[in-house]
Amino acid sequence: MLPGKTYTPEDVLAIVRKRIWLLLVPMAVVTAIVALLAQRLPNVYRAETQVLVVAQRVPDTIVRNTVTTRIEDRLQTINPIIQSRTRLERIILDFDLYPNERRIWVMEDVVALMRRNIDVQVSRGDAFRITYTGSEPQKVRDVTNRLAGLYIDESLRDREALADSTDQFLESQLKDVERRLLEKERLLAEYRSRHAGELPSQFEANLQQLRNAQAQVQTAADTANRQQERRILVERQIAELEAAPSTEVPSMTTDAGGTQVEVGNTAQQLATAQALFADQETRFRPGHPDLEATRRRVAELQARLQSEMSAGGSAEVLPSPAEVARQRRLTQLRNDLAEIDRQIARSRDDQGRFTAAAQEAERRLEAVPMRESELVELSRDYSTLDALYKSLAARKEDARISANLERRQIGEQFQILDPAQLPERPISPNRQQIILVALMATLVIGVAIAGVLEYRDRGLHTEDDVASVLELPVLAVVPRMQTEAERTRQRLRRLLLNVTCTLVVIGGLATVVYTLVA
Repeated sequence: MLPGKTYTPEDVLAIVRKRIWLLLVPMAVVTAIVALLAQRLPNVYRAETQVLVVAQRVPDTIVRNTVTTRIEDRLQTINPIIQSRTRLERIILDFDLYPNERRIWVMEDVVALMRRNIDVQVSRGDAFRITYTGSEPQKVRDVTNRLAGLYIDESLRDREALADSTDQFLESQLKDVERRLLEKERLLAEYRSRHAGELPSQFEANLQQLRNAQAQVQTAADTANRQQERRILVERQIAELEAAPSTEVPSMTTDAGGTQVEVGNTAQQLATAQALFADQETRFRPGHPDLEATRRRVAELQARLQSEMSAGGSAEVLPSPAEVARQRRLTQLRNDLAEIDRQIARSRDDQGRFTAAAQEAERRLEAVPMRESELVELSRDYSTLDALYKSLAARKEDARISANLERRQIGEQFQILDPAQLPERPISPNRQQIILVALMATLVIGVAIAGVLEYRDRGLHTEDDVASVLELPVLAVVPRMQTEAERTRQRLRRLLLNVTCTLVVIGGLATVVYTLVA
């Protein structure tokens, strides 16, 4: 490259024409070689199947689904199982995959290669895509469909196992809560039995019992007071009767022959009748039939007694009717006094018993706040366990029904929406892209080589080169002196070079076209 020289478009075209074969020949040769190498690369095919997540056939409003994991989570659980060495090795052997690799690799590396060729991606919320790449299109299709079937079968087993494990877990939890609930019920029953009468629910009954006991205590005290007053009255009556003088009447009489005649029966009957008459006078009105009958009886007995006494002489003294009545009254009053004492004693006993009952009721009422606090704590734990038990029982029933749905395969499951088809063209290698990259690379390299050669060229080839570099006028141009034979040989060499380069370029382009068409 001459210093200070400015290149025009005409100069650039001239350089291209001069070094055109330097650009085209390497480009054609390298591109043809790359095309041949790309042609020898193995084809890689890819098959794809679409799997849809089908909701359970029974509505959720009727049967609640207990397996509610997302499709991403389910795939994360199923992928390690499907892509395990056991499963993939069986597929490799069944379809005779990777025969060359199996001859030189260990099976673990072959399985790892197949695992890299499998891709599972969620395409949308309720579907996912399974793809597999390989060198044989039919095997690629069959393997993809086999993988889809494995995913469907494993999903059913996984959901059934998950539903069963959920059912078993809820069963164990339900039994544990039931045991704790029964223990709480036993503690509550023992507590109620141990503190019977002091429970908050018995507050009103205890209060009423206290009121009744207090009323009965007061009643017993009033009864005792009345009996005491009556006792005083009876004692006064006894004292008055004991202070009164006694009268007697003869009990025996002597008839005219000197024989004694017993008249005590008539006298006693008279005394009894008189006492009865005195008693009836206090109870009946004058003219009462019983009173008049007793009056007539007294008159008859008096007449009989007078006739018996007038028939004889002396007679033993017998109590008068008034004395008999007084004695009888004293006996009755003493009996009444004894009865009053017994009633007073009973009233005192009743008063003590009712007082004890009132104190017991009061003690129970005082213990109610403490029992209420203790019972609230026990009842709170019981209520919590009872609510938990009912909730677990409902969930257990849902889990059992859900497990039955999964066993009968009417729950949520995978379904092949679009089965894998036979691939029509390989996905790699991309020969057009490889050839295009080689073509561009060789073109760039050729241009770079031409630029380097032009940069290192210091020769003066034209009058302008001389004028621009030497800054001297060109007086004359001496052409190169050649003989006719030399010119002929030069033309032949140039022609041979042009033909050879042209053939090379045509051959390279033909190779590229053949590779692309094939």
